[in-house]
Amino acid sequence: MSRIGKKIIEIPSGTTISVDGENVVSVKGPKGTLTRPIDKDMTVKIEDGEIHVERPTEQKRHKALHGLYRSLINNMVVGVSTGYRRELEVVGVGYKATATNNVLDLSLGYSHSIIMEIPKEISVSTVTEKGQNPKVILEGIDKELIGDVAAKIKSLRKVEPYKGKGIRFVGEKIRRKAGKAAAKK
Repeated sequence: MSRIGKKIIEIPSGTTISVDGENVVSVKGPKGTLTRPIDKDMTVKIEDGEIHVERPTEQKRHKALHGLYRSLINNMVVGVSTGYRRELEVVGVGYKATATNNVLDLSLGYSHSIIMEIPKEISVSTVTEKGQNPKVILEGIDKELIGDVAAKIKSLRKVEPYKGKGIRFVGEKIRRKAGKAAAKK
């Protein structure tokens, strides 16, 4: 049996889960509501404040979907109860980030600034402290959407390995390369 798929999902207080006839799971909590269609072969059972995801057979496809849908439902439950937060760091001389009304304005060393509209489901803010690199903070209830937006922002200026300039996640380790001077010695 799938190790991830057989794990039980605890339902936190203040969160309600419902499954309708077409296998659409909806999770409602203090931070909002999320819905997701589930494959017709999978069954979702709610009993005693716990969610169980079950598969019909031991086929390879069903094994893969079992763990997948358990993780997706767990992400929905965590999202509506506590939410998700992703922080990005903008590293480079003269690189700036400002956010107003879910519009992110990035100055990343190009000839023009990059203006990016963030989906309304996510709140974006920026922090700029003296002596620190600017940070972009994404918060919301949908883990998948936050990950997609963070990856899109990160792709605007990839981290280069020589000086480490670019956009990275806070705490991310970058493999640095030695330059030409190290090769001559």
